[in-house]
Amino acid sequence: MAPRQGPQAPLEFGGPLGAAALMLLLPATMFHLLLVVRSGPARLLGPPPYLPGLEVLWSPQALLLLLTWLGLQAALYLLPARKVAEGQELKDKSRLRYPINGFQALVLTALLVGLGLSAGLPLGALPEMLLPLAFAATITTFIFSLFLYMKAQVAPASALAPGGNSGNLIYDFFLGRELNPRICSFDFKYFCELRPGLIGWVFINLALLVQEAELRGSPSLAMWLVNGFQLLYVGDALWHEEAVLTTMDIMHDGFGFMLAFGDLAWVPFTYSLQAQFLLYHPQPLGLPMAAVICLISAIGYYIFRGANSQKNTFRKNPSDPSVAGLETIPTATGRQLLVSGWWGMVRHPNYLGDLIMALAWSLPCGVSHLLPYFYVLYFTALLVHREARDERQCLQKYGRAWHEYCRRVPYRILPYIY
Repeated sequence: MAPRQGPQAPLEFGGPLGAAALMLLLPATMFHLLLVVRSGPARLLGPPPYLPGLEVLWSPQALLLLLTWLGLQAALYLLPARKVAEGQELKDKSRLRYPINGFQALVLTALLVGLGLSAGLPLGALPEMLLPLAFAATITTFIFSLFLYMKAQVAPASALAPGGNSGNLIYDFFLGRELNPRICSFDFKYFCELRPGLIGWVFINLALLVQEAELRGSPSLAMWLVNGFQLLYVGDALWHEEAVLTTMDIMHDGFGFMLAFGDLAWVPFTYSLQAQFLLYHPQPLGLPMAAVICLISAIGYYIFRGANSQKNTFRKNPSDPSVAGLETIPTATGRQLLVSGWWGMVRHPNYLGDLIMALAWSLPCGVSHLLPYFYVLYFTALLVHREARDERQCLQKYGRAWHEYCRRVPYRILPYIY
């Protein structure tokens, strides 16, 4: 068994009790959403129309489909990459290497699905399998997380994550003990972060669009907008895949149930909620309102991409002409903190863009139901929590320089409000 690390990071998410509660609450919430979105009232806060039995949830075909999907994405991950990037320096001074081929995986998956559709693939039948698929994904995630926990028992101390090694089995199982669990060059966390769940989300959306066309003759404008906005978001994430190597998930968090369930189950089955809602509750949408929604989405994307690109360019090459003139604050670590440009407006402008886009994804669903706005509510809570975690880490890392940055940039996400 690997020795525990020295000073332990403070427990997050309410410690072991909070971790246990989240392991029950997250799957329960996912199944609640999948059930109520199909019901007539579609009440976010109301009870589900029924509680499905095991005969409804369990399907060998769904499990086979899920495992085939994971196998396909793993095979695409192993294909030659357009680029191989190095991650951040680890505690043992080494750097891991990562294939940058996520966008390639998306395009190849689209080609395969397109060939399947031309050969008669019944993609429109997929929405009827979402419940058993979500159940299979949940069971698979628990088994996978157990494997990750057992694998971490023999990992060297230098490979362990800062926060997932409290000594409490439930908490460590949830948060993840090993920072970058790998078999040979296959990095489980990096693979799951952007591949099966995000690409799966896009194709669940597409299946919902296809089924709507089969039911009503053609997809609605609202369904086209939701599919288009979310495809752009996923395509952007995979095109800029290398940027994920500097995120909190990759650099700080261990890989346990929290990230595994989020990547493989929560993302594809809850992020597709707007498209699910539109299939069962069609909404009229005129061209003027659609244009307004597109403008809101474009503003959000402009802020999101501009802020992330500015940060990534500065990290790679502070002398780049596009960022060389930005004002910075020096830190004791030798790094500079941007205090002008996007990062002088608020401390997390990328989160602001993310939230504006989230609103644009929900607006095509109308305003008669709260359910399609679940993503906005959840994502707001998630980003506020992530921002608080990031603030603590930056204060610990940069000390006095971070206090100065906070003085110069007082607002965290929303200018003049928060």
